[in-house]
Amino acid sequence: MTTSSWGGGGGGGGGAVRLWCCGLLLMLLSGGGGAAAQRPPAYKTLSGKAPLVIAKGGFSGVFPDSSQNAYVFALSSTSGDTTLWCDVQLTKDGVGICLRDLLMNNCTSIKQAYPAGEKAYIVNGQRSKGWFPIDYTISSLQSVILTQAIWSRTDKFDFAYLPILAVTNVTDFAKSSSVWLNIEHDIFYRQHGLNMTKYILSISKGGSVQYISSPELGFLQSISGRVNRKTKLVFRFLDATSSDPSSNQTYGYLLSNLTFIKTVASGIMVPKEYIWPVTTNNYIQPAKSIVRDAHSAGLEIYASDFANDRTIPYNYSYDPLEEYLHFVASDNFSVDGVLSEFPLTAAAAIGCFTNLNVSSKTDHGSPLIISHNGASGDYPDCTDLAYQKAVDDGADVIDCSIQMTSDGVPVCMSSINLFDTTNVQRTSFSNRASIFKDIQPTPGIFTFNLTWAEISSSDLRPKISSPESIYYLVRNPVYRNAGNFFRLSDFLTFAKDKDLSGIMIIIKNAVFMANSLGFDVVDSVTKALSDAGYNNQTTKAKEVMIQSEDSAVLVNLKQLETKYKLVYTLPSTIGDASASSLVDVKKFADAVIVERESIFPESQGFIMKETNLVKDLRSAGLAIYAQVFRNEFVSPPWDFFSDVTVEINSYVQLVNIDGIITDFPKTVRRYKMNSCTGLGVNMPSYMNPAEIGVLAQLLNGSQAQPPALAPMPVLNSSDVTEPPFPSAAPKNAPGGAANGSTPAPGASPSGSQAAAVMRAGILPMVTALFASLLI
Repeated sequence: MTTSSWGGGGGGGGGAVRLWCCGLLLMLLSGGGGAAAQRPPAYKTLSGKAPLVIAKGGFSGVFPDSSQNAYVFALSSTSGDTTLWCDVQLTKDGVGICLRDLLMNNCTSIKQAYPAGEKAYIVNGQRSKGWFPIDYTISSLQSVILTQAIWSRTDKFDFAYLPILAVTNVTDFAKSSSVWLNIEHDIFYRQHGLNMTKYILSISKGGSVQYISSPELGFLQSISGRVNRKTKLVFRFLDATSSDPSSNQTYGYLLSNLTFIKTVASGIMVPKEYIWPVTTNNYIQPAKSIVRDAHSAGLEIYASDFANDRTIPYNYSYDPLEEYLHFVASDNFSVDGVLSEFPLTAAAAIGCFTNLNVSSKTDHGSPLIISHNGASGDYPDCTDLAYQKAVDDGADVIDCSIQMTSDGVPVCMSSINLFDTTNVQRTSFSNRASIFKDIQPTPGIFTFNLTWAEISSSDLRPKISSPESIYYLVRNPVYRNAGNFFRLSDFLTFAKDKDLSGIMIIIKNAVFMANSLGFDVVDSVTKALSDAGYNNQTTKAKEVMIQSEDSAVLVNLKQLETKYKLVYTLPSTIGDASASSLVDVKKFADAVIVERESIFPESQGFIMKETNLVKDLRSAGLAIYAQVFRNEFVSPPWDFFSDVTVEINSYVQLVNIDGIITDFPKTVRRYKMNSCTGLGVNMPSYMNPAEIGVLAQLLNGSQAQPPALAPMPVLNSSDVTEPPFPSAAPKNAPGGAANGSTPAPGASPSGSQAAAVMRAGILPMVTALFASLLI
């Protein structure tokens, strides 16, 4: 997924209606509406019923807020029982419209339609400048379209030419679902001769509006007792230090007088930080008592400001579903509803994840949960903390990516380059930078430049990976340099008594190590496994998988007649596999690892199709593991709604993947325990897989269509077949041992021998100053 800037547009509104007539969006999630999910008998809400899902402007996390696409999609993707939220604004002729902001230039094409229309007004005592609805009649807004207001979201749907909707349009197509009207600026409209009270009373008499909220207590008092008796009034709290313009009291002060609020309203809505406060460095603090206080006062309480694609506290590991569960399935309370721009995630959290099926917690069934450098989403890669977290979070298999030190110790590290995994450039080892073109064209300090004693020293600290840092998304900064690295022997000892179905050993750069440094990595791995007792074939023995992208490594292991499960990593760009290549792969591998994009290729963040790769691999009898699943909202394509649980669900249901390789094992484990699995035809819409390619079909016009995919390469026999795995280099060869004799099996060169490689014509980077430029 890529971020994009907000874009305007122009044109009429007929395109949106034609889209819905085609029925494409209603079929986005296969299976239609579905029945309600199985739920616990009671929630800790005021009524004991399930919390309400309130779709802010519809499904505004994908489509322009308050557009027809957003509203209809919110209903079709959440079983139709979602409440539709409309921020009500008034036009010059007193017509209510749904618009997320009083300033129209923030969310519409008004600036392009009326370039000279900018005005300045006083709003709640502050001067605001822009385009305002009070300057336009409803008919003059027919040439204005709704646009995406959040710059990090796709602007492609701006070109669907979605018109501004009147409030009555929303109440008309809401049908059996409820509508929530939010009124932000009653005082401003009264100052300009428009009567919001009169308008809301006329709308509410029909009984189509079930909720009315406002941050102006005076407005709620003006309609209290005058609206339909089934309509609930909700006082909306804003920032605690700001003031309600109708009473001049701060929201913090009003919060201390809930008994008085109860005389006006039946509920309150608060920003989510009122309930779970967040520190300045983005970690949650213990929950406040506000939910219990509101319930004690007889008030329902709703939490606002939920969106999958914003930075959420690090405690939630970038998982929006985890955040919802803190509000709706806490041990001590549940809010009565959540206001979300991604209502599908909220609905799934409430309907399928508040009552997990704990009987499946340790069954190690399909799909296998395979860690990626341990739980590297929360702790530095391949450290004791990351591995323990992976075990605690329910990984079925934990992984160790093998690198070698200069004194021949196999260690678990995600990268051979210490720049990637440690703070080495800030240590006394920073002058050991060098270039090994067989590994990478740029300088690095490699594991074989240091001894194990140096790597495990207190000076060298692990560094947490942040693969989405280009989007300013970093991981768990409090623990960014925490933990200790494992030798392979440490890893094997650690894993032996843990509740795991197996381990995965990843062999990289083995040919380079053999040719250039005299390391026999395959021999080192098999010897370590044997020494640790992993050749014991008792019923309690864990399965050992050995993974490599080098077929020569796996062929060598096959020839050794090991009992290990051999896993071949396919090239990252392929979209299909020839019959002959599958025959070749099957000769040396039991399973394959594929990149997610090789199954569902995408263009500009939109999935375009499903390839035949999984079908072909499965026909060859190969198990299929997909990688790498990450929680950060920029990782899944738009089709999965910035929610990795939706992505996981689609890979499981659509292609029946055998294993999921993930930085966040907890997210996959929780998915496997959800209470909706196995509901069959009763599966709720929010747990059906996304229908591949439909979002791209909804893009209207050539400006919006993402570029067509280039043909994806086919895996051929020539891609699979490699020269035989070499023996370790003789001692008199570059990188070999100094005395010229052939190393014994398992022997490795010393630190001085590895250093000789750099002196033998491989460019040394000898200054710490140069290394510091690489930070």
